Amino acid sequence: MKTVVVGMSGGVDSSVTALLLKQQGYNVVGLFMKNWEECDENGVCTATEDFEDVKRVCAALDIPYYAVNFEKEYMDNVFKYFLQEYKKGRTPNPDVLCNREIKFGPLLDKALLLGGDKLATGHYARVEEKDGLYYLGRASDENKDQTYFLNQLTQKQLKYAMFPVGEMNKKDLRELAQKHNLITARKKDSTGICFIGERNFKKFLLEFLPAKSGRIFDTNGEEVGTHDGVMFYTLGQRRGLNIGGRAGGSGRWFVYKKDVKNNILYVSQGDESVLMSHGLVSYDINWIPQKPSEKTFECFVRLRHRQPLQKAQVTQVGNGVRVMFHTPQRAVTEGQYVVFYDEKYCLGGGIIEEVII
Repeated sequence: MKTVVVGMSGGVDSSVTALLLKQQGYNVVGLFMKNWEECDENGVCTATEDFEDVKRVCAALDIPYYAVNFEKEYMDNVFKYFLQEYKKGRTPNPDVLCNREIKFGPLLDKALLLGGDKLATGHYARVEEKDGLYYLGRASDENKDQTYFLNQLTQKQLKYAMFPVGEMNKKDLRELAQKHNLITARKKDSTGICFIGERNFKKFLLEFLPAKSGRIFDTNGEEVGTHDGVMFYTLGQRRGLNIGGRAGGSGRWFVYKKDVKNNILYVSQGDESVLMSHGLVSYDINWIPQKPSEKTFECFVRLRHRQPLQKAQVTQVGNGVRVMFHTPQRAVTEGQYVVFYDEKYCLGGGIIEEVII
């Protein structure tokens, strides 16, 4: 009998992952990892609460469980990078890095040490093996598809990966958890920063990075307000600008450019043309399952989680790519990931380094 170690977060997705594998006859072991020690702003230590839920689910399923602490690995390999990117005025995606560096890094290593043949997680995705290569397939429920966050996984990592809920939709998954009386059946989905959770983002970031207020200019070069620090703002952001209406203006204000060097934030009112881009450049692509043979080819891209797939032309340049969109795209953001797809599979991805206006 094969042993599958399930990375259990205390949420409903990983709980049902363990349930499905138990029903399929695998020897299932639960493995909870703690990556962040601090309590949230309400004084709630979510990691402690989550582990208690893991214990209850494992007891209900009659499977053993273990806990591991990867706080140092998370700080060194994910969070420090997260802070460095924000300091540069970019917008990183720690969830992508967390999957590559933690869940399918030291967590996978621990799963193998426990005698696991595979590591299963509650991601909405699929893994297929064909001719010795591993393919990352999109989830059946396109609205829940999480392949965007898995775009940096390697062949070695995918070899050991299982995503049992990839064929399910969330409604059926919760109903299955309810049917089997799992305590996580109605638990709210986790949001916010990977493993840190929902926070007052500005307040949280100020604990680690000093901020300096500066000026806000509109598209005409006129000063229209002040900001609390350019790192707190993202392209396309509308809330929290505190500019208000102005005579002769129409539409809402939003961020369209950040000048980190001079600590200036640029905004536009109503006119979103300044947010549109025709392409991008990424310097280093992780290709799944292998690097395309064509130098230039057509495929789909996704620039953020849950964005509808967009058609694009991709030209390989060394280890990187130049991507030109068929249709101009809004708020393409440096530090985020461009992820490539065909009709069925995630082909890989890389960090957006330059935006082509």
